[in-house]
Amino acid sequence: MKIGIVGKPSSGKSTFFKAATLLDVKISPVPFTTIEPNIGIGFVRVECVEKEFGVRCNAKSGYCLNGYRFIPIKLIDVAGLVPDAHKGKGLGNKFLDDLRNADCLIHVVDFSGLTDEEGKPTEGHDPMQDIEFLAREIDEWFKSLVEKALGKYLSMIKKGMTSKPEEIITQQLSGLGIKKKHVMQAMHEVGIADVERFAKRLREISKPILIAANKIDLPEAKRNFEKLKNKVNAVPVSSEAEVALKLAAKKGLIDYIPGSSDFEIKGSLTKEQEEALEKIRKEVLKPYGSTGVQTCLNKAVFELLNYIVVYPVANENKLSDKEGNVLPDAYLIPKGTTVKEFAELIHSDLAKGFIAGIEVRSKKRLAKDYEINNNDVIKIVFK
Repeated sequence: MKIGIVGKPSSGKSTFFKAATLLDVKISPVPFTTIEPNIGIGFVRVECVEKEFGVRCNAKSGYCLNGYRFIPIKLIDVAGLVPDAHKGKGLGNKFLDDLRNADCLIHVVDFSGLTDEEGKPTEGHDPMQDIEFLAREIDEWFKSLVEKALGKYLSMIKKGMTSKPEEIITQQLSGLGIKKKHVMQAMHEVGIADVERFAKRLREISKPILIAANKIDLPEAKRNFEKLKNKVNAVPVSSEAEVALKLAAKKGLIDYIPGSSDFEIKGSLTKEQEEALEKIRKEVLKPYGSTGVQTCLNKAVFELLNYIVVYPVANENKLSDKEGNVLPDAYLIPKGTTVKEFAELIHSDLAKGFIAGIEVRSKKRLAKDYEINNNDVIKIVFK
């Protein structure tokens, strides 16, 4: 799974990326600081089933902290997008091509209004303009690719070759991560006669966008968020606050679980450090419940992409793998995945020799078409 972090220059994209991954990336108010995409690992946060079963897990990927499981996801921070990028302005199609493999997008918006559409300093800029222009640019990019795919289909028809349009469109757009089910849904809902409408709907289905209302710690951003919160589905975010909290936790100064509404001081702080942390608590955590970074990642995976969590084990009695590690793996899978499809995700040999699945809680034997539920703990029985 890959999530694209997008936005205009100087919106705080790279700070959001650092807040999510703690990777050292170049952060600057200068437009186009990010040219080559930054790629790193972030995490979604869920309550680990170790609590329910009264055990301690040994996470092999990600980690578990105070009963919360942090499951890795890939993040791509791409170059800033400016109006008319699809025509080549700014870094143009390079930006757009970097998004080809993203499953969904988090649009980091400077809600303070202190930067214009090109990321230059200003005052009173309307964040809604940024939200609208970025979606428009991506839709125009999609439209150009869909037009080529439909052109290919029409060319085949003229040559007397018979093929279904959904097959050709899916084939031509496979490099975008477009699946046949995405194309079929868009065709069913809007048809293909109106290319612009079809392309927009296909983008919405295959690469949905979540709005991160960044810089929410600034007074101007708070005011803009109040104006727009009923018009757009946006998460209030302070990327800088999340970076500060994670670095303080890394240094042993505080206990902080990403996504939490508070932290606990445990180290010796200078007066400046204490004042800075208290400001985060007062201006971000108390009014909004978190810094918003973790909320964005969770919403993208569990709401936009509709994924669930499943825990595979080899020993259903000890909840362990063959080496005795308890609940070592937590997989993110699309809702509706069958147990045999899940076996294929783990290893092709499991699917080839598949006999059945076992749901650990009930010890129930599962047929290959059983659809996995969120937080299922499952053993695959195979030859």
